[in-house]
Amino acid sequence: MRGLHEKMTAQRWRERLAEQRWDDHRYYHHSLVNQSLHFISASTFICAYILLFHDPAIASLLGWCIAMTSRQAGHFFFEPKGYDYVNDATHEYKEAVKVGYNLARKWVLMTLWALAPVVLLAEPTMFGLCAAPEGPVAFLRHLGIVWLALAAIGLLFRIGQLCLTRDIPTGLTWGAKILTDPFNDFKLYHKAPIRLARGERFDDTPLASRAH
Repeated sequence: MRGLHEKMTAQRWRERLAEQRWDDHRYYHHSLVNQSLHFISASTFICAYILLFHDPAIASLLGWCIAMTSRQAGHFFFEPKGYDYVNDATHEYKEAVKVGYNLARKWVLMTLWALAPVVLLAEPTMFGLCAAPEGPVAFLRHLGIVWLALAAIGLLFRIGQLCLTRDIPTGLTWGAKILTDPFNDFKLYHKAPIRLARGERFDDTPLASRAH
């Protein structure tokens, strides 16, 4: 009985994860430009994950300056904001039901990211938390650590928020989804640049049927 319960629990978790991934794809990734940028982002994040164990500061710089900027640029500038006829949903509805960071939350997160260098210049010791960097290279390494902390705080904050406003499984599943998104996006969007080069602009055909 215990083994059966554990199996059912694991199966339910996989279903939740698949559902969140599916909703994220069908609602927020119609543009092939956005998908291509996500492929670039995913590739960069995978490299950053590997580098994280050897040099966290550089991994963070790589993740934020290339992976995150390309990823969010796709959402901010290329994803359609009009009525979604494929899913029969308004942009406002999709923003309201977004499990993770919707556009408003993304703007807040990216604003904090952009302000971090300014704060570090004004407070080189980060209010006494670290030694003042000596030289531009040390400054960049300190900035990488600050951005890494911001990423961790942003992840944990949203997980906690979802656990409180929805339920604990939703929050924990979303956290797992975010951490594994680079691998899933790499698999899902690796053909997007080729399709974009062929002159295609939007990817609505896969939305006709759900595939996990």
